[in-house]
Amino acid sequence: MPRQPDPERKPQLTSDILEYVLDKPLSSVSFRTIATALGFSTYTLVYHFGNRANLLSEIVAAASSRVASIEERLGSNPGTLDIYFEGLVRSWEWTLEPRNRQLQRLEFEAALIEAVEPSLHTFSRALFATWMRIGTASLTELGLSEADATLETRIIVDMFFGIQYDFILNNDAAGATTTFEAAMHRHRAQLEVLLAESPMADTDLGEFTVAD
Repeated sequence: MPRQPDPERKPQLTSDILEYVLDKPLSSVSFRTIATALGFSTYTLVYHFGNRANLLSEIVAAASSRVASIEERLGSNPGTLDIYFEGLVRSWEWTLEPRNRQLQRLEFEAALIEAVEPSLHTFSRALFATWMRIGTASLTELGLSEADATLETRIIVDMFFGIQYDFILNNDAAGATTTFEAAMHRHRAQLEVLLAESPMADTDLGEFTVAD
């Protein structure tokens, strides 16, 4: 019977590989190039990741690690508009870190690879679905109907990705942040209208602020 991958070894390998590819295109990633650069055998990679598609999925999952912390915060503090927006602000603050800008570049490149190889890769669609699930669950918890929550989540997820793309491409943190703040204020205004009209809503609307 073949040995099972060491669950303690794989996370460290993934972390080392992620650091290696931060300034490199995902298209250049192969078992051979990584093994040569990091000083171990291609067998080690095959043993832990199986194939290149699985390796790319692990890289993208590691690059998108902020999802777990945002979901945990929303899950443990549901029911307020302030907590919902704090999650979005924290995600944007994560975005602005120089290293994280590179991680987001990897996310976008992964999405382009998936667009031309949709039967081989699913990581970017899975990430999009995760953001949709988090946002929709948060807004329905606040009192929006499922239809309104789904639509508003898709709008804000698409908007967030667009502003991230702006930041990655132009590296203009101030300009992208101004756009993010304007988007959040408009998003909040729309949510307040929908919540005021919803018979299911029972939440303190509070005030939205973005940390300096």
